[in-house]
Amino acid sequence: MTRGVWKGPFVHPSLLKKVDKLKDQSRKAPIKTWSRNSTIIPEFVGHSFLIHNGKNFIPITVSEEMVGHKLGEFSPTRKFSGHTPADKKAAAEGAAPGAAPKAAPGAAPKAAPGAAPKAAPGAAPGAAPKAAPKKDDKKWARKLT
Repeated sequence: MTRGVWKGPFVHPSLLKKVDKLKDQSRKAPIKTWSRNSTIIPEFVGHSFLIHNGKNFIPITVSEEMVGHKLGEFSPTRKFSGHTPADKKAAAEGAAPGAAPKAAPGAAPKAAPGAAPKAAPGAAPGAAPKAAPKKDDKKWARKLT
């Protein structure tokens, strides 16, 4: 549920005081804040903030495009450390041009796409291999006939 329009945007009062103090100064030091839920208002444009993400402070300089958003949106609380090494290795092999994917050791080699299946040794040429019937198939065949 959003905040009522009649209330206006929430900005922590101490944050407003700090911004007002820095307006008349030429050198603007970053404002350290824990108020992630404060809305960025037009008076904040050009100021730099140090926004706490739960562990450390993330430096942010406010621009016009940020007005209306919350301060916490610009300081992520979770750190993405990357995918597992196996995923990186597979992606690198797949992305390499002309590299064929490697099969597991001891696995049967796969046929090229569109190639005809190989017949068993000693079978008639051109004959398709037959699948062995399952026990359940025979039982049902007797009941249906």
